[in-house]
Amino acid sequence: MSMKTKLLGLMAALITSFTLSVQAVELVVGGKGYTEQLLLASMTEQFLKANGYDVDKRDGMGSTVLRKAQLNDQVDLYWEYTGTSLRTYNKIKDKMTAREAYNKVKELDGKLGIIWLNPSKANNTYALAVRADDPKMANINTLSDLAEAVNDGEDFKFAANIEFPVRPDGLKPLQKTYDFKFKRSNVKKMDPGLAYQALKLKEVDIALVFGTDGRIGAFGFKVLGDDKGFFPDYSIVPVIRQGTLQKHPKVGELLNTMSSKLDDKTMSGLNAKVDVDRQSIEKVAKDFLKKEGLIK
Repeated sequence: MSMKTKLLGLMAALITSFTLSVQAVELVVGGKGYTEQLLLASMTEQFLKANGYDVDKRDGMGSTVLRKAQLNDQVDLYWEYTGTSLRTYNKIKDKMTAREAYNKVKELDGKLGIIWLNPSKANNTYALAVRADDPKMANINTLSDLAEAVNDGEDFKFAANIEFPVRPDGLKPLQKTYDFKFKRSNVKKMDPGLAYQALKLKEVDIALVFGTDGRIGAFGFKVLGDDKGFFPDYSIVPVIRQGTLQKHPKVGELLNTMSSKLDDKTMSGLNAKVDVDRQSIEKVAKDFLKKEGLIK
């Protein structure tokens, strides 16, 4: 092969490589650091890749860090909760229906260049749970029942994650709404996953849980009704940078399709496969996408 032929071949390869790099669309998919968010990030990554997109997945982040990353154009899209944006980011404390909360965060975040796509039917709100077979809890079915029991002298131990006692939608306003107060020594702060174990192993009487967590059913927990509607709706919704959506409107369509497949039962089941059955995040995500006909 002559030197001229080699040079022509090299030039052709470089042109092809450059063309491919220009055509490739890299989307940065973000995610928080717990099971449900890791699943959503993996599902999104695999779904977008199957549709021809080059995806850079960056999960394991805290809520505030992830939010700032999207505002700073470092993350294109991820799955957020209406209640988190309403209370934590936008400091709105008014009680709202699920639709009102969605419309409000869509309006407020839209001004910042963050677009809320179609909401799923999954609501991962906070809740308090007890063991269903605990005789002390036989007649306690709502948070009002719990408040009455505490005010009557019941000495319940409560497990919560580290941030719940200081959140604007956390323990203090909850106790104010229902007019009761746990003894400070009875509030046990721990990793969210350990709270479930502590309740299961009877180390505490009550635990803070998340509505779509698969361990609620698997561990035989009873969720106490929020009869005064204290906790806001935490609908799971894909959020995307306005600039990203304008450049790639098809991505918005794909995310809306995926969102339509999610509800409480589905997310609870997926979470349980990871947290209870010990299947990998990637496998559970892939199996779901295949089952729903989103990938081959």
